[in-house]
Amino acid sequence: MVFRSSYADVPAVVEPIHEAVLGRAAEYGDTVALVDGANGTTVTYRQLDLFHRRIAAALADAGLVKGDVLALHSPNTVAYPAVFYGATRAGASVTTVHPLSTAEEFAKQLRDSSARWIVTVSPLLEVARRAAELAAGIEEIFVCDRADGHASVLDMLGSTAPEPQVTIDPSEDVAALPYSSGTTGVPKGVMLTHRSVATNLAQLEPFIPMGPGDRILAVLPFFHIYGLTALMNAPLRQGATVVVLSRFELDPFLSAIQEHRISGLYVAPPIVLALAKHPAVVKYDLSSLRYIVSAAAPLDARLAEACSRRLGVPPVRQAYGMTELSPGTHVVPLAAQNPPPGAVGLLLPNTEMRVLALDGSGEDAGAGQEGEIAIRGPQVMKGYLGRPDATAAMIDADGWVHTGDIGRVDEDGWLFVVDRVKELIKYNGFQVAPAELEALLLTHASVADAAVIGVPDDDGNEVPKAYVVRQPDAEELTEDDVLAFVAERVAPYKKVRRVEFTAGIPRAASGKILRRELRDRENRSKE
Repeated sequence: MVFRSSYADVPAVVEPIHEAVLGRAAEYGDTVALVDGANGTTVTYRQLDLFHRRIAAALADAGLVKGDVLALHSPNTVAYPAVFYGATRAGASVTTVHPLSTAEEFAKQLRDSSARWIVTVSPLLEVARRAAELAAGIEEIFVCDRADGHASVLDMLGSTAPEPQVTIDPSEDVAALPYSSGTTGVPKGVMLTHRSVATNLAQLEPFIPMGPGDRILAVLPFFHIYGLTALMNAPLRQGATVVVLSRFELDPFLSAIQEHRISGLYVAPPIVLALAKHPAVVKYDLSSLRYIVSAAAPLDARLAEACSRRLGVPPVRQAYGMTELSPGTHVVPLAAQNPPPGAVGLLLPNTEMRVLALDGSGEDAGAGQEGEIAIRGPQVMKGYLGRPDATAAMIDADGWVHTGDIGRVDEDGWLFVVDRVKELIKYNGFQVAPAELEALLLTHASVADAAVIGVPDDDGNEVPKAYVVRQPDAEELTEDDVLAFVAERVAPYKKVRRVEFTAGIPRAASGKILRRELRDRENRSKE
């Protein structure tokens, strides 16, 4: 069956993303839009509107034209939004780049996206220069701060060049070109139009309303679609204040909540884990927090409850989506009184969903049964850049995006995500969900973090293997301890069969476990 949202449809936002976000900047005026969480620098809405227009003028004056791709290679800064909106106002598509990319990784993205311009920061300049050399075709590298031999965004703010008058087709022109996380394959450029991104913001508003007086802490990276939407576009569209941190470090993060009286957090499960378990949390006054939303990876209901109980906030809300969906499709509304534990949300307005049987028949799963989540709506990407075959494999002829995620829907329309299709472990014909075992492992007092993948045993069968990070004071934790802990709590076919202790779990900036890296590690160990 086709599931439809219980919320009224919202009108499609058919305007450029910079207008969709900053169209009310004059109304918000001297309200603070952005705060540098490290040094206290502030940018008002009036300034942000002016700054992005001046940056657009300077970029056009430098030779940027409609259809160009600009690579934004930077950690979170108060300059990031102005550069992003300035580039789109000048007619560019912005491909957002992981600030920790190697030069080789960066060069691949530059080549694949056909980028002609780079905006970076001085600490990353050498990587950007090397990437530009490897990729070729780069017209100029700008910096957000200062660096000899490079034009600065700071100087662009004083540009006297005319503001470019560019005709943008919001339904066809690409605003953002993020690259998929690569958790299960080669990263691909995801073409998100102005209309798809802007409409998704309108779809989200009934679920998580914000406005002047709300203070949001931007610690997840803007380069990732979750950060770009939840921490930049959405709060700036609604007049909230965004406190910007360049990276996640627990004490500065907690200090920023206390100092800036943060009201809302948008985080990933590893941060929820830290808030629930880390001893440093009790040293800070976090009483200003009114809500926490977790997304980007599955969040165990018990961990969510532990975090909520410790901080004295309402139950941690979850949200669901993916880069290819601009990204949101489901959110647990802030107004929900008793959302079921573990649910990732209700369908956003204008959004349809099917739950497809796992036998590959293309038929719907039975009521309440698990199946692959398929989504249709105005937030669907235009496609993968230059990859029509991959696009066709992802979006079927009827417009359904096959997410690769497994979920079920209860009788009230709440979605529960179980795991990824490609990440399910097949043990003796039974399907084992890594996320379930990971959530269980995190309830062990001596486990700081964990990841589970399938590995072949001596007979070539796939068995669950756990990578475990011990708590600092838990060196006595053994493999047998972990095996016994899991075996006592799951069905026999779900038992972890192997354990490897490790210093850290590889994760994307969004918090997703990079199981591909763990599989690569396994393969190297056998060579």
